Amino acid sequence: MKETKNIFLIGLMGSGKTTIGKILSKTLNKDFYDSDHVVEEKTGVKVPLIFEYEGEVGFRKREENVLKDLAYRKNIILATGGGVILSKNNCKLLKDNGCVVYLKSNCEDLAARMSGDKSRPLLQEGDLKKTLESLFQLRDPIYASISDYIIETSGKRANEISYEIESVIKKS
Repeated sequence: MKETKNIFLIGLMGSGKTTIGKILSKTLNKDFYDSDHVVEEKTGVKVPLIFEYEGEVGFRKREENVLKDLAYRKNIILATGGGVILSKNNCKLLKDNGCVVYLKSNCEDLAARMSGDKSRPLLQEGDLKKTLESLFQLRDPIYASISDYIIETSGKRANEISYEIESVIKKS
């Protein structure tokens, strides 16, 4: 495994990064961070409000600053925001500072999980499933290109997924 022993979870919103990250942090004895929560702590407001006032560009700038801080820490598990990979700088930070695990979910599962979720600004307009499908089309190749491991999440429980991640990481 890479020197820092960091594990970075990437994937579309709703793919389970935070839930699985919390489980992994306990079983692997690592500190857990969720980049969206850290952005909220630093700004004192929730992500939807940042989107409302600063737009996606403003949020992405804040997200990149948080990632720069967290990526250089040691022995952490980081649940990233779904769009963190839209920046080449962020992709390089993740690749260079830890093991990148892509939690790959299908759009049906994601839509079912996030139906009625008002905390995700990119999902508030239009048809939820269509929005997720277009995000998947754009982001899946990027997620896949920077990940050390791709874990299919469909039909699996969070503890099964975290066990699978532990298994592949221990082999490396």
